[in-house]
Amino acid sequence: MKADLDVTVDLVRGLLAEQHPDLADRTLRVVANGWDNVMLRLGDDLAVRVPCREVAAHLVEHEQQWLPVLAPRLPVVVPVAVRVGRPSPALDYPWSWSVVPWTAGVRAADVPVGRRRRIARPLAAFHRALHVPAPSDAPVNPFRNAPLPTRGTALRGRVERGVVPDGEKVLALWARLVDAPPWGDPPVWIHGDPHPGNLVLTDAGTGGERDALAAVVDFGDMTSGDPATDLAAGWLVLDAEGRAAYRDALADRYPQDDPVWLRARGWALNMSTSMLESGPENAWVRRMGEESLARVLDDT
Repeated sequence: MKADLDVTVDLVRGLLAEQHPDLADRTLRVVANGWDNVMLRLGDDLAVRVPCREVAAHLVEHEQQWLPVLAPRLPVVVPVAVRVGRPSPALDYPWSWSVVPWTAGVRAADVPVGRRRRIARPLAAFHRALHVPAPSDAPVNPFRNAPLPTRGTALRGRVERGVVPDGEKVLALWARLVDAPPWGDPPVWIHGDPHPGNLVLTDAGTGGERDALAAVVDFGDMTSGDPATDLAAGWLVLDAEGRAAYRDALADRYPQDDPVWLRARGWALNMSTSMLESGPENAWVRRMGEESLARVLDDT
């Protein structure tokens, strides 16, 4: 997916010099170039998150507004902005951007799924804390807070275009899951993008325990709605053993026979197939989709 603007080190250094000059002399390098944002490491302990597409600009503003409200109740580090950047007419950069703390570690997507089992319960604790009733002015995200059946047209389109392997099996499972009873309680806060690329784990070089949950990042899709959207992490992040531990840790909130888990598997099916549309520049996302789709289909 092509960026609307080319976010370079020179541009970001210029933004820092203009708006936060005390940070402008720190080392600066690109560490991630995603669909919507570019992440640059700033010195040893900070990072700069800069939108490269217009669609992401408002998402950064949502993070700036709401993460300071949510963070105190959450049991894991989240990227609350320590400095806020604004559009720069002088540099021809039109959107808000953020300076956030740098969390050392490794992306969970780069860790074998068997090693992720140890974060099953910490991830459940994060979702338990996050899933509280949201205010009426919470951000609206039509791709994440809509009822599960609204995603059917897109999913069927991927199958018809040949993007998705085992298309008949995918559609048969979708037909079962999409009929699950809808969420009937007030909308709760949801992260909205619960894949392993948005989880940071400790590694051998950071001290302490390896593969512990260090942070949950990228709240750009944050919204309110059905918690099933986030519970899709059971398939997107975890294998069968990890998923069992995750569901057990949430059993008092979402019992094993609660239809929320059927919808969660449906969201995992939808999200994993959408990852298969990633191009070669995001090969890791496509790999993540292939692996999570296999887990969704194989779950008995």
